[in-house]
Amino acid sequence: MNHAKATESNDNGSAPPTSCFAAQISHGDVRELRGPLLVAGGIEGVGWDEFATIDMDGGEQRHGLVLEIDQDLATLQVLESTDGMSLEGIRIRFEGRPLHIEVGTDWLGRVCNGRGEPLDGGPPVTGPERLPVSGWPLNPVYREPPQEPVLTGISVIDGLTTLVRGQKLPIFSVPGLPHLTLATQIAAQAASSGRSFRVVFAAMGLTHADIAYVRDRLESRSAGGELVLLLNAADDPVIERILTPRIALTIAEHLAYTEEYDVLVIMSDMTSYAEAVREVSAARREIPARRAYPGYLYSDLATLYERCGRVKGHDGSVTIIPVLTMPGGDITHPVPDLTGYITEGQIVLSPEIAARGIYPPVDVLSSLSRLMRHGAGKDRTREDHLDVAAQVLAAMARARQATELAELIGAAALSETDRSYMRYQTLVENSVFNQGRDEARSMDDTLGRAWEALAALPEQELTMVSTALLEKYLPQRNHRS
Repeated sequence: MNHAKATESNDNGSAPPTSCFAAQISHGDVRELRGPLLVAGGIEGVGWDEFATIDMDGGEQRHGLVLEIDQDLATLQVLESTDGMSLEGIRIRFEGRPLHIEVGTDWLGRVCNGRGEPLDGGPPVTGPERLPVSGWPLNPVYREPPQEPVLTGISVIDGLTTLVRGQKLPIFSVPGLPHLTLATQIAAQAASSGRSFRVVFAAMGLTHADIAYVRDRLESRSAGGELVLLLNAADDPVIERILTPRIALTIAEHLAYTEEYDVLVIMSDMTSYAEAVREVSAARREIPARRAYPGYLYSDLATLYERCGRVKGHDGSVTIIPVLTMPGGDITHPVPDLTGYITEGQIVLSPEIAARGIYPPVDVLSSLSRLMRHGAGKDRTREDHLDVAAQVLAAMARARQATELAELIGAAALSETDRSYMRYQTLVENSVFNQGRDEARSMDDTLGRAWEALAALPEQELTMVSTALLEKYLPQRNHRS
């Protein structure tokens, strides 16, 4: 990222010359194997987060990252797990730097596992640069505010919780809801106006059936060279799950700040990622915090989410959509709770709305894009967008009150205005919110549908839209004077 990133030098963990690795010292004093962890003794000159190669009898190689240094003891997390390993016959070679990957446009169109190894039958991915998967520290002075929309083709998102280029906007879901379907639809359809747009999809802890669905759904965009797929299966080593989003973001940063693309990174499911962090923390015998998650979960998530944004002097951007499931539908669970503190809004999926056959089942009154005004309105989407969105949400809140009142006293006892709000709710849910799983809508189509639904209300109820906009966009009905 040129001047915006930290200066690369041998003092800050970046890659020293190749010759420095010509004579790596091999350590064989393995003291303990504990879950996914390996504890080695007699270690000197090794640093935290250093990458290591583990040579086993028979020629097999595994890889690890240093989690902790305590005097002459080094604790490593083994990426391929410690299954089948014994204390004897193991040699460890430390590389003197964190894990790096090669980055470049060759990643586009490739399908790899969570460690970046090809699953598509192609050769290993190579590139002109090697970057650390932990990313570069970014000086906040060089950050530009998120701006301009990223349109997903999904009406309820584009219309009411507009995603903005450089934003981080999570999807909160419940097990059993179609959050993966929604994530893949966004990955297949998303675009930013007039710019080169690319998608990096990082899947974590998915079943093989879900992985097959993702690959099939995104095959077209992948074949077009616009998509990178990193797929971590549920039966893959849990440590790989911790690397997957970091590798995805490293690829995205290079595409954005060197190749000048707008890059959307979709990470699903971040709850699986957090559970992997918890498992490693338990293996390290750390004192647990809420729900047995480590006390540093907030800062760990922040190191991922804060890698998005726009940078001065660069046309590209990184936009992040983390997808996470809330165990038991509890939005106060540590993963959604901490995610909400770091990100700029949320899209909440509701089982009650899904039960009515609406897809995507977004609870619009619980959803919010805090940066929507930076990406919507005149010269960005359309002049009436923000006013229409505000009116749709206000009317939905009133419609929900009318529906609850009807359950108590019956619809016949409601006023005509309240009944019009109930008709409006049916119209807006069926026409605007409900959408085909392969259907991409333009912004004009979305706003046109919203106006059609608002036309079910008495005109005097449309208090959040100016008279000029009403005259220009409100459909005229036969019984309206």
